[in-house]
Amino acid sequence: MFSMFHRLVLIGLLCLSAPFAAAQSGLATFEREELTIVTQDGEEHSFTVEMALDPKQQAQGLMFRREMAADAGMLFIYQPSREAVMWMQNTFLPLDMLFIKGDGRIVKIVERTVPQSTKRIPSGETITGVLELNGGTVSRLGIKEGDRVEHASF
Repeated sequence: MFSMFHRLVLIGLLCLSAPFAAAQSGLATFEREELTIVTQDGEEHSFTVEMALDPKQQAQGLMFRREMAADAGMLFIYQPSREAVMWMQNTFLPLDMLFIKGDGRIVKIVERTVPQSTKRIPSGETITGVLELNGGTVSRLGIKEGDRVEHASF
């Protein structure tokens, strides 16, 4: 039987090895940051998002995830701004996608995308970012086009 000390050491080792295991598996890792969506009614909704900044992170996105916290998401940032195309291949969670201009204004929302679909989801115009949230979040919180995302990237 393991003592409490041995259990804590084992848990610590497992936690330290997780990033190494992700790197060994070829999966990208992501930094986390905070952002806030401010609705036109003045309501604020805070999220902790993983940052997809480089091509490898952006190609992987939320692929292979089986769950995501209600206040979590992923923020894709494009520098320079451009038209973007998203997809759901190898993504098991339905997502809400919010397409964001350089000033933080949400210009397009696609709700409840279909898991594992290969259908292309275009931004339709030049954007700086895409925020992916759990499917149904936009509807549940009353987020609409014209609302603003507050984050250092905008």
